[in-house]
Amino acid sequence: MDFVTYSKFRPLTKNLFVDLGYEPYISLMLTGATGRHRQIFNDKEGNKAIDVFLDKLEMCHVIDYKDRLEMDSPTVPLAELLLQKLQIVQTNEKDIQDTIILLTEHDLGKGDKEVINADYVAKVLANEWGFNYTVNANLGKVKEFLGKYEALSKSEKAVVSERIEKLEDRIEKEPKTLQWRIRAKVGPSVKWYNVVEEVQRD
Repeated sequence: MDFVTYSKFRPLTKNLFVDLGYEPYISLMLTGATGRHRQIFNDKEGNKAIDVFLDKLEMCHVIDYKDRLEMDSPTVPLAELLLQKLQIVQTNEKDIQDTIILLTEHDLGKGDKEVINADYVAKVLANEWGFNYTVNANLGKVKEFLGKYEALSKSEKAVVSERIEKLEDRIEKEPKTLQWRIRAKVGPSVKWYNVVEEVQRD
């Protein structure tokens, strides 16, 4: 299970999971920079693992939760849920299915209550060309996969396709930063994402 909180709650988070019977997992990776934004807990039987991300999710791209966790409950806002799936460079079919479910159940909007905040997504991607590139590539993959899912009705596929196109249009229209435009000239010939190191749990 994955959770997100602010780093100021790190001690309280540790106490909570210890009280629930979990043990903090310590590794060399978590004593370095990665550990500033992540805690891992295992149950004593070694069957369940808890990941707690503090302030931000640092994977292929960085998702910053500053001032965002209050926007919705009990999950992180839908915009972040979508970005968490779309930031994965080597995306798999499960990630694509999760994205389709999100876009089937939730429309795009300007806020964060039961809608995907398209304005926020566009602003995040306008600051980083690499993130933008990955998201657009993955939205294209989602559209490609839509046709193969027989569990989806024709109307559901049309809804997802329409929402993807609306999101792509909103992302395209957002004014890009100077840094974004400079990086865009280089393109994908230079690595545009972070390599994710898996934490090896004992």
